[in-house]
Amino acid sequence: MRDGYNIAQRGFPVVTLITEDFWEQGSFVANSLGMPDIPRVKLPHPVAGLGEEKISLIAEGIIEDILDSFLNV
Repeated sequence: MRDGYNIAQRGFPVVTLITEDFWEQGSFVANSLGMPDIPRVKLPHPVAGLGEEKISLIAEGIIEDILDSFLNV
């Protein structure tokens, strides 16, 4: 969230990727930074260490959400 916030503050479009286990913390951070509507996409948890094939499947599953986030800005 903080990286997404910092990038957005510099005027760049951003979509933050947050795993489901950290979704509430991401909302808390977004609200505390004054950007409650920063675009976010939820990922399954965990994603670390899943390997290239499983990461590719996750990416394929969220790409439309990422693109939609940019269109709704």
